[in-house]
Amino acid sequence: MNTDGLKIIRELKKNQSLTQRDISALCDFSLGKTNKLFTLLMKEDLLMKTSTGYSLSAKAHEVMEDYLVDNAIILAAGFGSRFVPLTYETPKGLLEVCGERMIERQIQQLLEMSITDITIVVGYLKEKFDYLIDKYGVKLIYNAEYDTKNNLSTLYHVRHLLKNTYILSSDNYMTKNLFNTYELHSWYTAVKTEGETAEWCLTTDQKDKIKKIEVGGVDSWHMYGPVFFSKKFSEKIVPLLEQTYAQPGTEDFYWEDVLKQNLNVLEMYVNRQPEDTVYEFESFEELREFDATYRDHSKNQVLSLIGSIFNIREEEIKGIQPLKLGMTNKSFLFGVNDRKYICRLPGEGTEKLINREEEHRSIEAVIPLNITENIVYMDANSGIKISEFETDARSLDISSDLELFSSMKTLHKLHHSDITVSHHFDIEKNIQYYEELCNKNNANLFEDYLSVRTKMDELITILNKLDLPSAFSHIDPHLDNFLVLPNGDLKLIDWEYAGMCDPVIDLSMFALYGHLDHEQLEKIMDFYFDGSPTNDERLRVYIYMALGGFLWAMWAQYKQALGVKFGDYTLNMYRYAKNYYKKSMGILTEDQTYEFAKK
Repeated sequence: MNTDGLKIIRELKKNQSLTQRDISALCDFSLGKTNKLFTLLMKEDLLMKTSTGYSLSAKAHEVMEDYLVDNAIILAAGFGSRFVPLTYETPKGLLEVCGERMIERQIQQLLEMSITDITIVVGYLKEKFDYLIDKYGVKLIYNAEYDTKNNLSTLYHVRHLLKNTYILSSDNYMTKNLFNTYELHSWYTAVKTEGETAEWCLTTDQKDKIKKIEVGGVDSWHMYGPVFFSKKFSEKIVPLLEQTYAQPGTEDFYWEDVLKQNLNVLEMYVNRQPEDTVYEFESFEELREFDATYRDHSKNQVLSLIGSIFNIREEEIKGIQPLKLGMTNKSFLFGVNDRKYICRLPGEGTEKLINREEEHRSIEAVIPLNITENIVYMDANSGIKISEFETDARSLDISSDLELFSSMKTLHKLHHSDITVSHHFDIEKNIQYYEELCNKNNANLFEDYLSVRTKMDELITILNKLDLPSAFSHIDPHLDNFLVLPNGDLKLIDWEYAGMCDPVIDLSMFALYGHLDHEQLEKIMDFYFDGSPTNDERLRVYIYMALGGFLWAMWAQYKQALGVKFGDYTLNMYRYAKNYYKKSMGILTEDQTYEFAKK
């Protein structure tokens, strides 16, 4: 039986009172073609004429069983970076469009077609999806690679579920139900774009079978929305998914890359739809354009706050773009009245690490020095901060001796500014505090942690016996916290850890954050001290290198226990702790070591 005949059977299974004229309209056949197909179906004992119309035979029902949709898989693991700040709180698929959450609308459309076996692959903010299990009876599968790999990985982790299967994106919105209880072949939804497009464009044969996929095109039909895999298609693509997933360098691959590269064996057709049927919102601005409620009432606390600070309507907040997620915070760029600003939001677990009142005092204290960004708003309770965006500024280049020299002079200016605040940065207390957080949250500490901890205690004992100076210090002089302006001037931002401390700690922290080697550390000490440091100064820098490495290793291990990933950061910091313990002890003479131990 050809596909056209199966389409007629499918429509009659929905409603056996349909006439040939009805079928002609539903299937987009001419009336003459419909008449011929009806005759063929009756000849093959699939259709019977009755006194009131037509009815399907038992044979027809049996034939359609092979085309019954088994299940649906909804991909919902990603972050949705172009929808910040909304997606800081809510996964993109759970955003409402015209009063409905996008993923719920798709689930309901599936249920209307009696498709009840629905699996959602989650990752980012996975807990937010749990309610769907109780509400709709769906299943959740967690993709632990959601933040390091593209959707090839997501589909790979549910490859065992692929049969007659819909593959959907949680953030699609369809104005009409595109699903069926029965599907006749594999298809990918497509819409046509006039003019140039960067989408994945399709070339098809006369039967709408996809023959070629190219990224970019002109006046082209392109991939856009739901997909259906037939059993035959699933059987062929699963080994190809496995093969591609195992290859190095495929972290950024889409599963569509597998389709694109294997069209000679993977048979898929186009499901053409009008442009107003399927929506894949590419940005928050597109969502605003489609759903007017987002223009002034996004239900997002941060956008509401920005509106009140600048005394504007939410729709006047333009050009919202995510910035690179920091290790402590989340930030995004936005524009108001042709000026750009950065909004910083505290990250996971930050409330246990940062005293926002102290940060607020530090910022107020340093503003007269004119070495930091222009702060527009700072909430000492929530930690939300809004500052002016420095156009064309960039991070520090550690390969430039001139910029290294300038950064050390900026720190020197800060340390000799006579600024004082009431709070201190005590590295010993911070180590103890992070250690407690790690233990409470079952962080995975290093195997030789206790041994290294004893060595750190030795260094703390030495520090406590030294006559240490105290000055206002930044504590977090990361390369990204130095902004190089177009005129070459430097700005130092992010004062979350700032406080009174031995000022040379900033040299050690600068070296740790920049992953400087020993030669580079010696160079910045020369720049800071206008020549070689004294033996005492070098000892203090080395000790803070060791203690700082140990501190930030534990900090990262605590954050990892909360689900934040840091790659090899903990390994690097821990190695600094061990190496610079040895270097610190190497500076001390045997007599000095004995005297420190005795005291």
